[in-house]
Amino acid sequence: MTFSMQIPLLLFLFFFPLLNASDPKLCYSSSCSLAKIDRKINVRFPFRLSPKQPESCGHTGFNLLCTDHQETTLKLPNSETFLVQEIDYLHQRLSLKDPENCLARRLLSFDASGSPFSPLHLLNYAFLSCPKEYVNSSLYGPIHCLGNSTSSFFATPLLLVGSMPTSCKIFKKLLLPVSSPLAYMSGFAGDLNDQNLWLKWDSPNCSVCERKTNSRCGFINNTTSQVQCISSFNSGLHSTSLQVLKVISLSLVGPLIALTFCVGLVMCSSEQVSSQIQHAMVARLTGSVRPQPSEEVITRTGLDDSTIESYKKVELGESRRLPTGSNDTLCSICLSEYATKESVRCLPECEHCFHTECIDAWLKLHSSCPVCRSNPSPAREGCN
Repeated sequence: MTFSMQIPLLLFLFFFPLLNASDPKLCYSSSCSLAKIDRKINVRFPFRLSPKQPESCGHTGFNLLCTDHQETTLKLPNSETFLVQEIDYLHQRLSLKDPENCLARRLLSFDASGSPFSPLHLLNYAFLSCPKEYVNSSLYGPIHCLGNSTSSFFATPLLLVGSMPTSCKIFKKLLLPVSSPLAYMSGFAGDLNDQNLWLKWDSPNCSVCERKTNSRCGFINNTTSQVQCISSFNSGLHSTSLQVLKVISLSLVGPLIALTFCVGLVMCSSEQVSSQIQHAMVARLTGSVRPQPSEEVITRTGLDDSTIESYKKVELGESRRLPTGSNDTLCSICLSEYATKESVRCLPECEHCFHTECIDAWLKLHSSCPVCRSNPSPAREGCN
């Protein structure tokens, strides 16, 4: 390669790092709503409002979306979409609400795994089923979206279950995510749908940046997931100066590279160019880098039909007694009572039973029991 042909390459190698400088950029907040600032959710790092903000403005797992009604939403990997009610950047926590106003139903199977979030506090809770007539004499409000024609449902801290009538039966116990354990333990929780789900995040830790004036959290650069505090004033000034420098560099370097390249083409004969192209093609074909076979990753979360059908299925008789000997009268998935001649399916190992259509649909999406989360063994048949 002649010296005239080397000049464009040298200029490109010198100016390319400048034109693609990976400097820390301050990502300004965005929102779904155009309402007043006290009524909208301001989205900033580590959160990212897609597609309004670029990927570099948010950390992995912190993507938010806007609904058609200009509401801010969060989708967790193992849960349906929640509405975002509040984001506390200083204390690194956020408040969520069920779009269908039935948070109690969502909490029965809530799972934050696979996301950067975890419950703010956990409290032992019990969900109870009480006869319909108990509602009229109750001092507590039932969970209306879980009720049916014969039963009403209540939720209370586990320590307060003894205050309920003996006609009320516990159908599920769980660790319930709450915002303040003391507030929930001071009395009966009432309708959980009036509460919000509070979650927290520990990483990235941006609390120090939030405490500083005119400072925001952001990536150190575009090639790392490490964060630092960025001054909003200095970052904006530095970014503007860099953009001006890039424009000047492009206006000078672009024509110079084009002119030098044209001169180099005139000075080189067509035979030399053809020879260089041929050598380059041979080197590429005989190089040490070989394409690697693609690896297919198959993610499986549920069970196949043959495995599900291998689990015992029984039609209930007049007594409606489950084949495992359990005294359960409700299906924990649909929360409806078992009826005569209804088909139920029981899982091996844990021996929990459910309506056949309910558990079949569940097992196609999940490989674990919806009550105890144990994984049924496909090697055993039935739940004897």
